[in-house]
Amino acid sequence: MPDSLPTPTADRQVALCVTCLVDQVMPEVGLATVKLLRRAGFRVEFPAGQTCCGQPFFNSGFRTQAARLARRTIEIFEPYPAVVLPSGSCATMIRVEYPHLLADEPAWHERAERLAAKTYELSQILVQVAGWPPPAAVEDPTEPATSLAEPAAVTYHDSCHMCRLLGLRQEPRQLLTQAGYSLHEMNEPDRCCGFGGLFSVRMAEVSNAMTAEKLRQAAGTGAEALVTADPGCLMQMRGLAGPDGLPVRHLAVVLEEATR
Repeated sequence: MPDSLPTPTADRQVALCVTCLVDQVMPEVGLATVKLLRRAGFRVEFPAGQTCCGQPFFNSGFRTQAARLARRTIEIFEPYPAVVLPSGSCATMIRVEYPHLLADEPAWHERAERLAAKTYELSQILVQVAGWPPPAAVEDPTEPATSLAEPAAVTYHDSCHMCRLLGLRQEPRQLLTQAGYSLHEMNEPDRCCGFGGLFSVRMAEVSNAMTAEKLRQAAGTGAEALVTADPGCLMQMRGLAGPDGLPVRHLAVVLEEATR
C-alpha cells in the first residue's frame, strides 16, 4: 500500500466505485457520496461498466476468479486521476490486495500499483485531500428534514479493514464532529461487528453473537445512532438491530444530511 496518495488533477475529477452492496442494497449511500464529493469541489464520474471488485472471491480462496475481476476493475478505473469508494473494505481490496493478487503478472502488477496509489476511501479524500471541514447543519426548506435532531449524539464503529489495513480511524470522527455531531465512543469501537463477509453465513451463530455485543456497546453510549463507513458492517448490524433497535447509518448519509 502506498505511503502517500496523490492529489487529483486540477479539474478535480474523481471516479466513484460504488460497490456491490451500495448498488444493490443501499443506493442512498451512493447518492450521498456524490453530493458530498461535489460539495467538496470534485467533479464526479460514474463508470457504468464497473462490477464487483472481487473481494468475495478473494476471501473465499478463489484467486483466479478474483484476479479476473481485479483486471476488469483496473481497466475501468485506470483512466481516472482518482477513485473514491464509500467502503473501507472494498477500498482495501483495491489498495492492498490487488498488488498482492497480481504479483506474479508483472504488467498487471504495475497497473494494480498505479490504481492502488490513487484510490481513496470517502472520509480519507474529504479530510486528506479536500481539507474539507463541513459546515454545521443549517435548515434548508427545499430539503427534507433530517432524521437526527441537531446536535445529535452518535457513536462510530471502526470496520476491521478500514482501521487496521488502511489506518483510517480519525478521519470519520473528524468529519462527524466538524459536522456538528456529538461523538460518544464505545469501549471497543474497533471490535469486529461479526460480518466478515461469508463468515456471517458460514458461522452465523458466532457472527450474530459478535454483532449483539457490538450493538450492546453502542446502545450503552447513549448515542442516538451507530455510524459506520463500511456497508458490510452496516448491513450486518442493521439486520440484527431490527426496526426497533438503535439506528445504524452510513457515514456518508449522516454527513450529507448535516451539510445540506
